[in-house]
Amino acid sequence: MSALGGLVVADFGRVLAAPYATMMLADLGAEVVKVEHPRGDETREWGPPHAHGHATYYLSVNRNKESRTIDLATPAGVAAARELVLGADVLVENFRPGTMRRFGLDYESLRDVHKGLVYCSVTGFGSGAGAALPGYDLLVQAVGGLMSVTGADEPTKVGVALVDVLTGVHAALGVLAALRHRDRTGCGQRVEVDLLSVLLSGMANQSAGYTLAGVVPGRLGNRHPSIAPYEVFPTADAPLALAVGNDRQFTRLCAALDVPPDDRFATNALRVAHVDALSGLLAARLRTRPAGDWTALLTPLGVPCGPVNDLAGAFALAESLGLDPVAEVGGMRLPANPIRLSATPATYRRPPPDRAGPPGPANR
Repeated sequence: MSALGGLVVADFGRVLAAPYATMMLADLGAEVVKVEHPRGDETREWGPPHAHGHATYYLSVNRNKESRTIDLATPAGVAAARELVLGADVLVENFRPGTMRRFGLDYESLRDVHKGLVYCSVTGFGSGAGAALPGYDLLVQAVGGLMSVTGADEPTKVGVALVDVLTGVHAALGVLAALRHRDRTGCGQRVEVDLLSVLLSGMANQSAGYTLAGVVPGRLGNRHPSIAPYEVFPTADAPLALAVGNDRQFTRLCAALDVPPDDRFATNALRVAHVDALSGLLAARLRTRPAGDWTALLTPLGVPCGPVNDLAGAFALAESLGLDPVAEVGGMRLPANPIRLSATPATYRRPPPDRAGPPGPANR
């Protein structure tokens, strides 16, 4: 038995944010029917790299889905889409605001004929004054402030489309909340998430520092604005991440590195105030031995630290910890769903659709 078994999702999402949301629902048991234009989802062509004849970008967010080819530019396509939606519990779309209205597939056109429909719209900048703005992750990282706090010397984007992924998670959460409301009332509702709002919320302490204290943060490289030492240090052979979160951990670190007591570093607030002096002192000590030696020494002492892994090292670490980070899906090795449910775990029933099927029966 699956957590979302019996739930039908009409997936009009493209690229990353919306398809990530629907894949999360599919992993938890929902029947997701992916609707594609005859040209196919854009990410089918977003390579290299490629595997199994497709761009890995596309494969990363479309497992456990069926597919249909529907051309909304034709009356037959609109009719097929409407039939699909009227038989679904959830609709997810990330077209520009107003696009679905042209086809009579907007929430206002559907809610009276499908009272229980949960209708999720994912946009870049909302459905109001920002409706016409294109919602690309890089653009939102730039205008949304993330690049202003990332990097050392110049604005730097995160190495993955993190805003899209966070928005997908929020969309899935919103859908589940709306379904819970429907369980109680029988009524669906509209769920709206936009990339900019998700980013501003997801910047958490940085955003709250601005809204509560008027602090506009700048770039700190690998340092933290409120914790020290909390950064990456050079060692004799490789970088080492050191994440000291409290005074007890700092005391143990100092003992292990033979750092004498210093009033400048007695509390976290003082360590942040004197971070340059502290970092210089620690760097001099840490350069004397390899990163592996420091990890082996500090970890048993409860001092959070570790090497800066590439993805090969990261997956190897997760596997060594028994986290099962890879899912085997139809002969494909894909990143696993990170949600672990004791009674209704995620399942991997089918690989991403090889190609979009006909507008009639889903391409299984």
